[in-house]
Amino acid sequence: MSPRAAAIRILWALPWTLFGLAIGLLGLATGGRCRRIGRTLEFWGGLTTAFLRHFPLAKGVSAVTFGHTILGCGPEELDRVRPHEMVHVRQYERWGPMLVPAYLFHWVWLSILRRDPYRENPFERQAFEEESE
Repeated sequence: MSPRAAAIRILWALPWTLFGLAIGLLGLATGGRCRRIGRTLEFWGGLTTAFLRHFPLAKGVSAVTFGHTILGCGPEELDRVRPHEMVHVRQYERWGPMLVPAYLFHWVWLSILRRDPYRENPFERQAFEEESE
């Protein structure tokens, strides 16, 4: 990928990256940790972990991605779920600021249909399919 294309993808995902970064920085300020993996920042510990425990769409998950930031429960969990979360990073690079509204639309629609809004969400299905490739 050319440097220009990479910059465009990073900028397109930036609104949600900043949201994740704000949560990650709160985590750092409360004893959390951070590391850079490729074009992503991974945060865990402190308020980052507390956020994951109370985030309504992420109950019981090990990590959640916002743009180029991945919030996780710990470094080992982040290592384990990284292939899945990197699919979400690429989804943010394609969908940009519209990813979260589209994700939530599918979540609500599937809930109305009394189907699993997590496992049957097209964004999650793609991540589960591609994580093993």
